[in-house]
Amino acid sequence: MSEQVEHLRAGDIALGEQPPEIPAELPVLPLRDTVLFPNSFMPLAVARESSVRLIEEAIAGTKLIGVFAQRDPSVDEPGQDELYPVGTATHIHKMFKLPDGSLRLIVQGLTRLRLDHVVATHPFIRAAVGQAPEVELEADRLEIDALQRNIKTNFQAVVSLSPLLSDDLQTLAMNIEEAGRLADFIASSLTTIPTAVKQEVLETLDVRARMDALNRILIKELEVLELGSKIQSQVQSEVGRNQREYFLREQLKAIHKELGEGDEQAKEIDELREKIEAAGMPEAVAKEALRELDRLSKMSVAAAEYTVSRTYLDWLIALPWAKRTDEVIDLVRTRQILDADHSGLEKAKERILEYLAVRKLNPQVKGPILCFVGPPGVGKTSLARSIATSLDRKFVRVSLGGMRDEAEIRGHRRTYIGALPGQVVQGLRRAESKNPVFILDEIDKLGSDFRGDPSSALLEVLDPEQNGTFRDHYLDVPFDLSEVLFITTANVLDPIPPALRDRMEVLELPGYTEEEKLKIATEHLVAKQIANHGLGPDMVTFTDAGLRAVIRGYTREAGVRNLEREVAALCRKVARRRAEGLETPVTITPELVVEMLGAPKFLDEEIEERTKHPGVAIGLAWTPAGGEVLFVEANRMRGSGALTLTGHLGDVMKESARAGLSWVREHAADYGVDPDFYKSAEIHLHVPSGAIPKDGPSAGVTMVTALVSALTGRPVRGDIAMTGEITLSGRVLPVGGIKEKVLAARRIGIRRVILPRQNEKNVNEDLTPELRRDITVDYVTQIEDVLRLALEPKAQTRRPAAEVDAELHETVQ
Repeated sequence: MSEQVEHLRAGDIALGEQPPEIPAELPVLPLRDTVLFPNSFMPLAVARESSVRLIEEAIAGTKLIGVFAQRDPSVDEPGQDELYPVGTATHIHKMFKLPDGSLRLIVQGLTRLRLDHVVATHPFIRAAVGQAPEVELEADRLEIDALQRNIKTNFQAVVSLSPLLSDDLQTLAMNIEEAGRLADFIASSLTTIPTAVKQEVLETLDVRARMDALNRILIKELEVLELGSKIQSQVQSEVGRNQREYFLREQLKAIHKELGEGDEQAKEIDELREKIEAAGMPEAVAKEALRELDRLSKMSVAAAEYTVSRTYLDWLIALPWAKRTDEVIDLVRTRQILDADHSGLEKAKERILEYLAVRKLNPQVKGPILCFVGPPGVGKTSLARSIATSLDRKFVRVSLGGMRDEAEIRGHRRTYIGALPGQVVQGLRRAESKNPVFILDEIDKLGSDFRGDPSSALLEVLDPEQNGTFRDHYLDVPFDLSEVLFITTANVLDPIPPALRDRMEVLELPGYTEEEKLKIATEHLVAKQIANHGLGPDMVTFTDAGLRAVIRGYTREAGVRNLEREVAALCRKVARRRAEGLETPVTITPELVVEMLGAPKFLDEEIEERTKHPGVAIGLAWTPAGGEVLFVEANRMRGSGALTLTGHLGDVMKESARAGLSWVREHAADYGVDPDFYKSAEIHLHVPSGAIPKDGPSAGVTMVTALVSALTGRPVRGDIAMTGEITLSGRVLPVGGIKEKVLAARRIGIRRVILPRQNEKNVNEDLTPELRRDITVDYVTQIEDVLRLALEPKAQTRRPAAEVDAELHETVQ
């Protein structure tokens, strides 16, 4: 209910006027947190059902009711014990009914009432009442006059200091001469005093005692207001005119200090100080943390900066300044873990073991920044996890794919709303160790825009000479990253900026051979998918032949992700059969693979059929997903010497084609071709799969071979593939991606490849003994060697491959 009281102005009720006759029994309206005094007007809100009925009946009758305040405002249906014994006889002047059924009243207090006893409680309270007349002794008249003057003076001072009281109240109070009415008017005007205090004033019938109580109330209220004014003056002198918000916070702080309410904040500050001392921070960092803590202790808890400063200290305390994991360097155990988790990847494993060996001899050595580069699905991320396991270190992974904001690495400055440290600091907090294995995944997928370049921010993180004092923008204090073993992963190196690439030691993880995929599937993938699909080893068995059928016919990748998906598809088929009631164990054979997965997605092309016509040669290419086989087709037509290139070729590949044609024109006579053939002929070079972009110099030898084949009419051998860059002088230069290219040739059934002589070291280092046994490699230095090995004799009929191999072997020897 509203406590806004509009007191009847002087003259509205004459001093000598008798109040209307009060019946001995009246309906009683209980009030919550409100006291109505005699001779005052007040708006009331009535919503209780019983109270609404009371008002409706009173309006229809005398419009007189008794108003009594409740002791406990939470009681909905109060009885006599829940009502104060003294209330006010009240006249209802106006009533307004609202759409929700509640009422709004304008009432006038008439005289004090005494609640004798309750007569009825339904449908509303009706009670026997009696008037409670004031007592004013003539002997007290002199003291009453003195109190009246003091009260008026004090009330004027209260009104002048309080922003809640209107200045008109001073004029109204000065015009009231009757002591009892003056006390009631002032008591009803003071909105800050509690309901219980107002009720005590109402119940005090002795005018002198009422005046004395009111005088004490005013004196106390005046002291509070004067103290508030003093606090306001002090704060204004400290913070200045333009810092209103800060002034309000300081005022609140001063109030809390006066009331003795700062103990909890002091306890919190002490706890933070203890945590800072126990965090093991470097001296410079601890000094900054204590300086920030001192600022925090001078702030109000309600201040906006308080939360910002507290969050900053929480981040400083939570970081592992001195916490590190005790690593266990056991080379034998590490090798066992790496071999158990990953097949192949020998170069990466050897490099990791070398680093651990050096660290075992020199624990202070700075860790290298390793970059695992390889096609998707070869196990780059899982290899980093295995390294962490073998070292007993914590493992943290942050994906950099699509990251464009520098602040993601170095953090936001604290001036921004919602600022946080960068991913590096956040990762260390999650790890709770300052020497975890920290993997930065997909570093080649970093972007940049107007918000900055994350790759530039990584220059400091990934530099062993600088990251010992890495400074995050949010923390703004140095943190030592030199003990972190950073490992990055990428599919290709080209998108990585040279400065960032220079800081990393690149380890290439090539694609898996068929035998390695079979071993991975047998040792890891099959068991994992059987368990994931609720099956048991006794319910389904995968044969090696069945897995080979999946590898050859349903996956064509460098990694094993698609292989795992196909194994999962087979397990789902078996799980469905089990759910439908088939209890017989299932053995996955090549025939069952076709039945469950449908026709193979990849079929080995009829190589002999593709190359039986002159002008078609088989080349090898590298892609981010592994090696691929390219068929280069050349055709000679009547024309005016133009060279047409199709197949979505890049600039480098087009230049290789032009260089190859120039070499062929120069050496045409050596192969029985008219040196002036180009004057009346048009040459068309095409590389199928035209929707796929192709580029690079490694198809040079293949293009020359296709051109010579088309011009001479000699087909290219269908069981041989080649790669290498050419020069105008006919030299064959080395190329990259040798292992991936050899694997691609083997995948489609080719067992003989032509490679540049300078790539022999790559074959010996990168190819497994099993691969070197399966593939015959011919090394060449000149394009003439390539043509001697690759071209069939002039006759159109093919000779048996064994016969041609024997002849070529003698030629190379």
